[in-house]
Formats: sequence, C-alpha cells, structure tokens
Amino acid sequence: MENRVVITGMGIYSCIGISLDEVKESLYEGRSGIVLDQDRKEFGYRSGLTGRVPKPELKSLLNRRQRISMGEESEYAYLATIDALKQAGIEQDFLDKNEVGILYGNDSVSQAVIEATDIVREKKDTQLMGSGAIFKSMNSTVTMNLSTIFKLRGINLTISAACASGSHSLGLAYLLIKNGLQDMVVCGGAQETNKFSMASFDGLGVFSAREDDPTKASRPFDSARDGLIPSGGAATLIVESLESAQKRGANIIAEIAGYGFSSNGGHISTPNVDGPALAMERSLNQAGLTAKDIDYINAHATSTPLGDANEAKAIYEIFGNEVPVSSTKSMTGHECWMAGASEIIYSILMMQNDFVAPNINLENPDEDSKKINLITETKNQKIDVFLSNSFGFGGTNSALIVKKFV
Repeated sequence: MENRVVITGMGIYSCIGISLDEVKESLYEGRSGIVLDQDRKEFGYRSGLTGRVPKPELKSLLNRRQRISMGEESEYAYLATIDALKQAGIEQDFLDKNEVGILYGNDSVSQAVIEATDIVREKKDTQLMGSGAIFKSMNSTVTMNLSTIFKLRGINLTISAACASGSHSLGLAYLLIKNGLQDMVVCGGAQETNKFSMASFDGLGVFSAREDDPTKASRPFDSARDGLIPSGGAATLIVESLESAQKRGANIIAEIAGYGFSSNGGHISTPNVDGPALAMERSLNQAGLTAKDIDYINAHATSTPLGDANEAKAIYEIFGNEVPVSSTKSMTGHECWMAGASEIIYSILMMQNDFVAPNINLENPDEDSKKINLITETKNQKIDVFLSNSFGFGGTNSALIVKKFV
C-alpha cells in the first residue's frame, strides 16, 4: 500500500519577503525584489542586477562552533527551516525521538571556496583557513549543518541538480515517503547571493543588462527579454506521510500528488521541448490526473530567449491555452538551486488565498508565448491543483503536482 504524501510546514527567506505573510503580499501585489548592486559592477560584472536578500544574523540563535561551519546558503536554510518546523508544530523533542530525514537542493558554495583559497595563497599555510572551511566549502554544506544542528537521523542527502535541485529534493522525498522508506523529510533548496557565486554566469552573458530599471528587467515570456536575473535565499518544506501527520495532529497544508522527471540528453546549456514535456506528462500520470485537472502552472521561465520559448511550446503541447500560467521569477529573479522549492511555496500561498500571481513585465509575448494563457495581472481564482516546473543545466527536468488536501 502506497502512502499519501503531505506538506505540513513551510519557511521562506527570499528577496520578496522573509516570512510567509510578506511573500504572500508581494506575490499578490506583483512586487519585484530586484535591485542594482554597485559592488558587482566594481567587481567586474557586466550586469549588476540581483535579487536582494537580507543578511542573516544568527548570533542569538547558534553558538560560535555551529556558526563557523555555515556559509551564507546554510544560514538562509537554517532560518527557513526554523519557520517550517514551527508551522509544522515540530519541536526538538520530536526530532530527538523520531527518525526525520533531510533532502536539500544546493549546487554551489563559491564564496567559501574562494575565501579559503585566498588565505592559502596569501599566507602559504593551509592551517590558517580555519576549522570551518571544509564544512563551508562542500556542496553538502546545507544538509551537513542542518542535520547536525537539528539532530536528524533519517536520510541525509544534498540534491545537486542545477536549477532543478530544490524541486528534485521534494520529488525524491515524495518517492521515499510514498514507498514507506521515511515518514518525514525536511526538504528545500538554498542559493548563495554573494558576488562570487554568480560571476561565471555573468561571464556567459546570460544576465539581463536592463540596469536602468531593475524591477522591469526580469521579463519571462516577453519578446523584449534579454536574460535572467540572479537571486537566492532558501525555502524549506516539511514533507511527511499522511499517517505521520494525522498521528501528530498536524495541520495539513497541501498534498504532493505527482512527480515527473527527465533528462534532455542533449546540449549542456541549451534547453529543448521534449524533456520538459516528458517531465510534465510523467507528473500527470503519477498523480492520476489529466491536463484539464490543473488549475495553475508556475512556469520555470527564467527570462531567457530560448528557454522561455521552449517551455511555452511544451506547455502548449500538453495543456493548450486553457490553464493559467505565470512565472514568479518575474518578481524574484532566478533563485537557482532554491527555485524549485520556493516556487512550490509561492504556489501554495496562491492556492491558500485564491489568486494567481502575475507574470509582471509581460508587455508583448513572443509568438510561442502568445499560445498559452499567461496571466499579467493578479487574478482572483480558486486553485485546487497546480503544477510547478523546474529545469536546469545539463538538461535536468522536474515537474511537481501539488493539490489541496481533502
């Protein structure tokens, strides 16, 4: 017998808010979190645009030994996880007595590696890097820090799948719980926002150069889009079996109904249509639903010319022009390793409050985007079931279907 898989807690730390209420308000109002960072320009960036995320202050929450092994992405994830556990009604005593796992998306730790290397180059002594350097500089830094802070004893694994990392973390937790291998998993995605983390992306020329009006720069599906905007933070969701949630008397937020995945098997950075379409089809099949059952699609669309067009083609191929579609990246920018998790939270907030957040800055859709039902102004409507897309470099694709719990 397969378990039903539900979400009982959410926590968010992003450029459009660091609480669920703040984020809900930003989504409803179509408020952008994008700014121009002069420090990036001075550093040598072609584009200084970024999502601005507040710097965490953890001195009152963690001791020095705990803090020295945490980089920026782990700090974001810790704060998001505190909020998610609180909403789920889970205290440390529960974590001590039960096997709880962690699957978290993260695919870079640039600042920690660069700072440690610079010390050795200057001082010619590796011991001066400090005892926390190794724990900061590994891709698994988030899961190793959170699992030790919260004393988690279940699965402990970092999902490194480019910009689909956060989504795959939820999908894999869904499969583990559905098949009875875990009762509860802390899931999410984190993305560092420092200037070191996105320099190589900027070097590829993939960022928007609309520095004169930062909040208008992220333009998914718009014919005048000229690139994505980097952003970050962290998003955490508490995922567990229905039996576990009911046994605890937990408030159930939503149910994960389907997970679809695929690999494009082609170019390392150029997306296609078939891979995303297959992931969406698989998620529908897994959920036992049809295209007509979906009330909203949160598109991956990052504001790149080819990526948005191919996703529009894939959506049209399966859903036609009926289902409302928007990309919250028009407000947040591209939160990279975090995006697949944060966009589930954004979509759940819409589902809870009966609205579709707008795809802001969409003035003239391109020919492919005109074929789908893009929402440009906040739309008040009931959402019972939504699909969220996440795609990444190397052709990794993830599609999740989440529905109201009944």
